[in-house]
Parts: sequence; C-alpha cells; structure tokens
Amino acid sequence: MACRISELVLGCRDPEALARFWCAVLDFVVLGREDDGSMEIGPREGFGGPQPTIFLSRRDEPEKGATRLHIDVSATDRDQDAELGRLLELGARPADVGQTGNESWHVLADPEGNEFCLLKARIKTL
Repeated sequence: MACRISELVLGCRDPEALARFWCAVLDFVVLGREDDGSMEIGPREGFGGPQPTIFLSRRDEPEKGATRLHIDVSATDRDQDAELGRLLELGARPADVGQTGNESWHVLADPEGNEFCLLKARIKTL
C-alpha cells in the first residue's frame, strides 16, 4: 500500500480571500472553518476523494525563505490563453522566477504572492 496526497497546506494572512480565489480557480467549495480563521477547501465530494483538499492555515507573518512547493494547474475546458485571462481576472498576477519566455507554461502568483504555474496541457475533469 502507498500513500497519496490528501491535502496541501498553505500558510496565508487572509484565508477568506485565498479561499475565494482558489475556489474560483479550481471549482472547489469551502469544506470547513477553524476558530482561528483557517479554512479547508476542496472538491464538492469533500475530503478523501481523488483530489487533495487545500488547507489555508492562517498565519500573521509569511514564511521565511522561498516557498519550496507550488501548485501547477491545467485548464479543463478551454485553451491555455483563455484560462490565463480568466486567472488574471480572478486576481492572479504574472510572476518572474527567472523564466526565459520560451516556456510552455505561465508562472503566476495568487493574491498573497504564492507562485503557481498554468500548464499548457488541458486535462479532463474527474
């Protein structure tokens, strides 16, 4: 038996704002809220399904040093350019991590500056 990723934890100052952003990006819903303002978002079927959930852990200060993990997303129902436009409208912004401009992906940052990539390949929904 092997493990699989069940949830990703992302430290943030404003879990509500990031929940709105990532729920819109991934078509997720809020699954739970903690007393400290932390939140868990995920697919409508909830925790334990084929996709991991994201736990938005409220932190007053950002983590020290560079983030060592980032999220890659792929469009499910449109091409990369159309999805890039949608993500920018939702509040993502371009991020420069030293890319050459010849990459097949776009590097973006969410409203709190967490980097993620929009890949070229379109994938089917689960």
